[in-house]
Amino acid sequence: MSAAPWAAHAADTPSAAPSLHGLPNYPVAPAQRAQAELTAQTGVPVSELAPNAPSRYTVKRGDTLWAISGMYLRKPWNWPQLWGMNLQQIRNPHWIFPGQVLYLNIANGRASLSMGRGDQGIPTVKLNPQVESSALPPEGIPTISPELIAPFLTQPLIVEPDTLEASPRIVALPKGHTMASPGTQVYVRGDVSKATRYQIYRPAKPLVDPETKKIIAYQAEYLGTTSLAEPPSGPDAVSVFRIDGIEREVGVGDRLVIAPPREYLNYTPHAPAKPIRGDVVSIYGDLSMAAKNSVVALNRGADDGLERGDVLALWHNSRMVKDVTAPGKPEIELPDRRIGLMMVFRTFRHVAYALILSADEPVEVADRFTQP
Repeated sequence: MSAAPWAAHAADTPSAAPSLHGLPNYPVAPAQRAQAELTAQTGVPVSELAPNAPSRYTVKRGDTLWAISGMYLRKPWNWPQLWGMNLQQIRNPHWIFPGQVLYLNIANGRASLSMGRGDQGIPTVKLNPQVESSALPPEGIPTISPELIAPFLTQPLIVEPDTLEASPRIVALPKGHTMASPGTQVYVRGDVSKATRYQIYRPAKPLVDPETKKIIAYQAEYLGTTSLAEPPSGPDAVSVFRIDGIEREVGVGDRLVIAPPREYLNYTPHAPAKPIRGDVVSIYGDLSMAAKNSVVALNRGADDGLERGDVLALWHNSRMVKDVTAPGKPEIELPDRRIGLMMVFRTFRHVAYALILSADEPVEVADRFTQP
């Protein structure tokens, strides 16, 4: 439902969709198209509609795939059903734009959608409505709000334990300097043969798996960028780097890492391919609690089967409390409670980062997650 590409489900091979008005021919994963085609034949059971699903909704700038799916479906990650509810008119889910109007039609316990211009009235309900298209705006709506995760897509965030030890490090500053600033030349030791431009980071803290009590990765604190000015020389193979830009003070002991390639800002929300469970190990920004739109680190990653776009359920674990209303104030166990949803947007080998999409209560470190 965006004019920019969604990341296809890793297990699927994308298939081409018909072009429209010269728009890019972005692919749609076969499994997602198959789900949409099945829905197009049968509609969606009314029981799967979200409470208070709107009978008429005008797409606005700032809308996201997640928000619109959540308006109509109890399970927003099943967005192909939303597409399939009006597959005849919406030939490609990338082509829904601000200004278009969605109409919800219900008949015989099944729901479907039709689409029209913003100035028309509520249409007569029919199984195969005709479409009237208004002029297409230049770009559609994203899957989630890009500004929420953009800063996390170009910074290292996670350094694996073995990589940490091998990273080049700043060993000295010019005479009279205690911190480096843009334009400052710093002295570096370590292997710098793989690139000429690096990002600078400081290992902020280890991430510890609450189950194994082992360090699974180091969360990095992004400091700035630097580039090679003079190659290694002298008996101790010391390089000279020039600081190009900083976001925080840079000093002796800070590490250099090759800048990762930029990742796409749009993702396809979907349930994980297999059952999974784990824990929240950190709340980004060293906060004690997280809420909607916060970013959290998880103790599962690509090696465990997590991928970008996976939607996960958040749970408060059971806990013991005293029942002060009963004689003797006995200890009782409060049951596990599902409190929200989050979507994975970046993965590493043993760690993943997720954006909290909804939360009924504050999310804490050690809260667990499962498939939704």
